[in-house]
Amino acid sequence: MNFALILFVASVLTGSLWLIDYLIAGRKRAPDAKLPILVEYSKSFFPVILAVFLLRSFLVEPFKIPSGSMIPTLQIGDFILVNKFQYGIRLPVINRKIIDIDQPQHGDVMVFRFPQDEGIDYIKRVIGLPGDTLEYRNKRLTINGIPVPMRQSGQYEYVASGLNLIRGNLYTETLDRGEHIALVQPEAPSVIPYNVADFPQRERCRHDETGFVCKVPEGHYLMLGDNRDASNDSRYWGFVPDRNIVGRAFMIWWNFDDFVSSLKNLSAPQRIGKFIDE
Repeated sequence: MNFALILFVASVLTGSLWLIDYLIAGRKRAPDAKLPILVEYSKSFFPVILAVFLLRSFLVEPFKIPSGSMIPTLQIGDFILVNKFQYGIRLPVINRKIIDIDQPQHGDVMVFRFPQDEGIDYIKRVIGLPGDTLEYRNKRLTINGIPVPMRQSGQYEYVASGLNLIRGNLYTETLDRGEHIALVQPEAPSVIPYNVADFPQRERCRHDETGFVCKVPEGHYLMLGDNRDASNDSRYWGFVPDRNIVGRAFMIWWNFDDFVSSLKNLSAPQRIGKFIDE
């Protein structure tokens, strides 16, 4: 569902009804006459709808995390806030950039429209920038021939779909934006070759059971999930073009399960209001 388009249409309809009544019908109406019901509703809702449309389009937009591909950084059910202007001002609905401000950097958590179905929003971490040669092999990341600094920082387990208990090792990786945590399952393959789609410019990549290597094309980005071995990401469906960028995720503003847990245990760590990668 294109919510921006719905808000845009609603703004145009309510604003047009209000304006037409003000310029034409309203001048013929008696001063004490009651407003037509549609005009009354339009007059009430137009400022609110327009404000929400402008806020979501140019400043901040909320999203909900639907999957575990970014565990442990983001949990299923997290509601996050996305900065819509950091990577440039884009016209809403058509998503065309009109003012350039900043560019994505290695390590950014970014929301984007899924290249295979642009009606779906995805969230992953930026690992490869335009022109990069990125390799993920035997659980190790290498960018332009330089291994990404990483150190083991503990273990982690969670319950996946089907009530499967997943255990893995936590690693702290260091990229341009600083440190972040990645979850690695030692026994899982680095890539499953038969799951790799025939995506555009796939000839820039090589996949096998030990991992993959890709040369990122200009104007595109390579995205991986922090739940490194349980993420449907660029290794399987390819590169994200710049035109698909929605914004940079920066804060967890709500999670119902976390809220309930905090009520039961006031000393439990709080994730609500936490900045991502803080």
